[in-house]
Amino acid sequence: PSDPSVTFNAKVDSARRLTTERHHSVTHLLHHALRTTLGTHVEQKGSLVHPDYLRFDFSHFAKLSDEELAQVELQVNTMIQENLYLDEKRNIPLSEAKAAGAMMLFGEKYGDTVRLIQFGNSKELCGGTHVKATGNIGLFKIVSESAIAAGIRRIEAVAGHAALKLVNDRLEELKSIHYLLKNPQDSQKAVNELLEKNQALSKELEKFMKEKTSGLKLEMKKRIKQVNGVNFLAERVDLGPAEVKDLSFQLKGEVNSLFAVFGSESDGKAMLTCMVTEDLVSSKGLDAGKIIRELAKDIQGGGGGQAFFATAGGKDSGGLDKAIKNAVNFIS
Repeated sequence: PSDPSVTFNAKVDSARRLTTERHHSVTHLLHHALRTTLGTHVEQKGSLVHPDYLRFDFSHFAKLSDEELAQVELQVNTMIQENLYLDEKRNIPLSEAKAAGAMMLFGEKYGDTVRLIQFGNSKELCGGTHVKATGNIGLFKIVSESAIAAGIRRIEAVAGHAALKLVNDRLEELKSIHYLLKNPQDSQKAVNELLEKNQALSKELEKFMKEKTSGLKLEMKKRIKQVNGVNFLAERVDLGPAEVKDLSFQLKGEVNSLFAVFGSESDGKAMLTCMVTEDLVSSKGLDAGKIIRELAKDIQGGGGGQAFFATAGGKDSGGLDKAIKNAVNFIS
């Protein structure tokens, strides 16, 4: 009896070969659809045919719009559904292929005889393997479109079972989202309402944090001490990175000769912020970037910035108090 594993592996290899043929064949249809949609300036600049996906590089001067991508995808799928049969001509003179209107890659060297592959109006010189008819491709879906160089765009896509899997995966995602939204009759409306609520809550939170920062600023101003002619402040604060920066710049705008260091925690990470007013940078030679790099050692981290403002992050929140205590050493 035959080995079941050998039989299974043979089936897998056969399936992968068929998928490769589908992806190879669809590049011809894609090339034709791009030229029809965007213009005859479009030329293939490279491709990669893989059992799991295909990549197609082409000349074009701008990002494709959603409408253009939809049109290209529709044209390719229309040619697939028309079940265009493969018309293959082997070892024909190059002049005959040119006369037939075959697409030839710029810079490619061709011999005296070539192989012409035709699916409907798509005619190209190619040496790869192809499906016998476009209907065997099944389904075509564009995954992404991007720039890879000046004037060169790239489309990544899938066909056949890979395209069907992509569609099914997207449907499962939509089903999950629909469930999380508690199965609304209009999912798009429910998502828009959720986004509006989230935006409103974000504004409320932003307003609250500004009020909190403003109140904390008044408290911090009371804690400023004079050390060797410098207004010195080193404190732990319960604020996020953006709020600590806001607090620092507010104090900087209201207090002259200020050297401030703040310790905080964000997402389980220790954070240090150092602010030095410009007059201290020039008169005392204080440099927030250098100071923060030294203090960051206490929280097992690193950082940097400009002479008047710098930040650092570290993994040891237990070292924040030590860093804050050590800040005064730079002016004492």
